[in-house]
Amino acid sequence: MSPGSGDQGASGRGMVRADLLTGLALVALGLATLVESLRMPRFEHLNINPYTVPGLVPGGLGAVILVLGALLFLRAVRAGGWHPGGGAGAAAWSADPGVRRLLLAAGLCIGYAALLVGMLPFWLATFLFVAGFVVLFEWPLATSRERMRRLAFALLFGALISAAVTLVFQEIFLVRLP
Repeated sequence: MSPGSGDQGASGRGMVRADLLTGLALVALGLATLVESLRMPRFEHLNINPYTVPGLVPGGLGAVILVLGALLFLRAVRAGGWHPGGGAGAAAWSADPGVRRLLLAAGLCIGYAALLVGMLPFWLATFLFVAGFVVLFEWPLATSRERMRRLAFALLFGALISAAVTLVFQEIFLVRLP
């Protein structure tokens, strides 16, 4: 049966409701990103290339998030996610491991953007974010024998990504980082 058919269990109905709410959140995020990117300075008075304005990439990403969020929302509406019985209730929705991972990822991203960046040097904030992200998502999957190897991988991966992102932004895009 197709995902939108009536033969879904409570878990399937809960995911349709989760898709509906996630789609709405993504539409709001994409729209806010797009609007804010349009408010960024364009530096017309400096006669710079219009393809190098600061809001171009965030605006493009905001537009993509907006479109994909709208598609997710519309798919959930067609599957009946807007009906009062379209979800499995808050308790079942929050008990889903996928939802918990989504909330953890969102919390880490918000913590990175709102707390770490600006309080710490950019390279250190990025290292802590990437290494912490990998550890938090890999640690529960590892056996006790694998955990030290995964921790070492997380630290190495965090260091490499932090160095690469810092280098690209400072040296290629010429962005002054906090």
